[in-house]
Amino acid sequence: MDEFRFVKLQDIEASRSNSSNPSDGYVALFVRMLGLDNDPLDREQAVVALWKYALGGKHYVDAILQFRGSINLTVNLLKSESSATCEAAAGLLRVVSSVNVYRDLVAESGAVEEITGLLRRPSLTSDVKEQSISTLWNLSVEEKLRVKIAYSDLLPLLIKFLEDEDIKVKEAVGGVLANLALSHSCHKIMVEAGVIANMAKLLKADVEASKVIRKEAKSVLLELAKDEYYKILVMEEGLVLVPMIGAAAYKSYRPALHSWPSLPDGIEIEQNSKSPSRYGASELLLGLNIQDKNANVEEAKMYAIVGRTQQQFLARIGAIEMEDENKSNSESPSSRRFTVLPWMDGVARLVLILELEDESAIARAAESIADASITEHMRVSFKEAGAVKHLSRLLHRPSDAVRLGVIHALERLSASNDVCQRIEAEGVLHPLINSLKHSEISEGLTDMILNILARILDPSKELKSKFYDGPVNGSKKERDATCNAPSAEKMDEIHILNSTSSLQSVHAEDLLDSAFLARLTEILKTSSPHLQRKAASILEFLSVNEPCIEKVISVDIESGIEAVFCQKFLKDMESDIDCQQPELHALEVEEAGLAISAASRLLTRLLDSEKFRCTVNSSHFTELLRRILKSTIPLHNKDWVAACLVKLSSLSGPNLDFENPINMEVTLYETIPRLINQIKSSFSPEVQEAAVVELNRIISEGVVDSTRAVAVEGGIFPLVKLIEKGNGRAIEAGLAILYNLSMDSENHSAIVAAGAVPALRRIVLSQRPQWMRALHLLRTLPT
Repeated sequence: MDEFRFVKLQDIEASRSNSSNPSDGYVALFVRMLGLDNDPLDREQAVVALWKYALGGKHYVDAILQFRGSINLTVNLLKSESSATCEAAAGLLRVVSSVNVYRDLVAESGAVEEITGLLRRPSLTSDVKEQSISTLWNLSVEEKLRVKIAYSDLLPLLIKFLEDEDIKVKEAVGGVLANLALSHSCHKIMVEAGVIANMAKLLKADVEASKVIRKEAKSVLLELAKDEYYKILVMEEGLVLVPMIGAAAYKSYRPALHSWPSLPDGIEIEQNSKSPSRYGASELLLGLNIQDKNANVEEAKMYAIVGRTQQQFLARIGAIEMEDENKSNSESPSSRRFTVLPWMDGVARLVLILELEDESAIARAAESIADASITEHMRVSFKEAGAVKHLSRLLHRPSDAVRLGVIHALERLSASNDVCQRIEAEGVLHPLINSLKHSEISEGLTDMILNILARILDPSKELKSKFYDGPVNGSKKERDATCNAPSAEKMDEIHILNSTSSLQSVHAEDLLDSAFLARLTEILKTSSPHLQRKAASILEFLSVNEPCIEKVISVDIESGIEAVFCQKFLKDMESDIDCQQPELHALEVEEAGLAISAASRLLTRLLDSEKFRCTVNSSHFTELLRRILKSTIPLHNKDWVAACLVKLSSLSGPNLDFENPINMEVTLYETIPRLINQIKSSFSPEVQEAAVVELNRIISEGVVDSTRAVAVEGGIFPLVKLIEKGNGRAIEAGLAILYNLSMDSENHSAIVAAGAVPALRRIVLSQRPQWMRALHLLRTLPT
């Protein structure tokens, strides 16, 4: 075989260029040289020559593959210790796998497994890594091969190579991951391997990366973001999904060239010169210089200005989405496409779209704002970028799609108290209340509007500071021109409200609208529990002031509250229907409990009004609440039920005697379970001590069935644990309760099973102050 060593690479290149039949010449010779019985140097020369030969195209690849076993021999060379051999073998496999018809042949020859072993080596040259991973890039075009690659040991190795110094290696890895992301079956394992975080790093503004790898990273993240849960993970990495609306849509953008620079949220900047620049240079320079250390601007405002400046500049020169314009004809319509941007640019781009004329683009941008508003940081960023101002303005648009997207965005943004105040200051109450008054709107839209209103009209906040104050920035905001002037009757109502406060009314006209109040009452009567809860909360806010209570009473609020107290699960409980879906039933009970608790707070508030007390059917509501108190709603929802029951019972005169049926039921179904829960779950010894002492007081006063209630609620085990680790006062009270429980022989087994006997013996033998009581309890137990 020594004569083969003198075959020059130039000879086969000449054969490739001169021969009419590429299979002539030295192809057969070099394929024979790949044999396992040849010298390693001969095999290296052969595979290098064949690699260079195959670069001529498919015709030359066909010539090599007409010799059976050529691919298997090439794959075997990936085990070589020579970097040059491995590079050439991987390079030849890369070229062959680029031809569609040979892709399966390469995979079936074991290329994926051998490349996996090769990439595991501790030290590899960049060229070997590039050629090997590029082969995987070609193979991953096929669906079945993607799954094979994703569920092998390759995925962690590929992610590790994203940190490689060679940009070609990183681009090859990005190509493989981009292809894997095209298969939904690969998404789960890719996310678990950390692909989202690593791809997100490549898109950050402070990370150097080529245009190719950024494009691949976007492709991966956009495919993963098609799943709603993975979309959240993408956005948690500081990225924003921005709709691709087409470069033509930005032509309608008209920046104010002659206006004085202002912050994105609308706050004007103090003027230091007589006139602004005619061409907007003052705006641009402000954005470019805002990072000056001497600038007295908060970090969030700084990022908002920089992002706005960059996006406005791109819009002015027509550079936004230019590179995607040529693809819009061949790919999916732009109405369904997205891009991924770092949060600063993404927030500014979405706010800029809100200023355009295209209603479809505006609606999509609003929905993207809603999707991105999952953290406090993002909600505040949108506020500082001026999104709230534009969204509030767009509420008056006639387009249903725009208003739906805008309301969705405002609902997500209002989860932040800071942003919620800004939303209120922008005057959103009037359009939202007008929208809610139309009963034909969908339940989803009703839910979002009620969410916003319930956050603005929070009954836990002081009424006067919310109901009568002006906008939070201290400046009175005029109502939109579309609002009608208040009628004489409503002016009288506002005058009445103003007479009760020194502050001027801002929202009274809208909130005391009979149609609005009637709509809230209708929601209480007909809607699902989670809508009932929000409507009751808003009505509770309105019921703080006596003039407001009169308006609330006038819309038959009593029937609405009654409907909330007659929940479906209560009827099912009475009919003893077996629940086929316990998880779903538990969720329904939880939602119903929240609605009942809110309605109980509302009823308790209304009972402060003498007019309401004179008209309400207190006995009927007492019966309803007593039934609810005995139901399976969560314990924390029963506190307001119990409070409302006590208040109703007090209407007939104070009666604190435990023999009063209502007081006894409140004790059995709310007080005792609450105290036992505190003993069980509280980490504070002081809270546990107070709870057990109070529980002992109730039992010692002889409340009927109190000891049985303690046993039913599972109080024996936490009481035994308390006497083991508690202090003197808690131990004393715990022993007293257990002694009362031991009077019923049915509780003996539970007390013994809880470990009471050894605990009591330790107390007796240690001669603690409570040893006599412990001894009495021991004597009652079977030992």
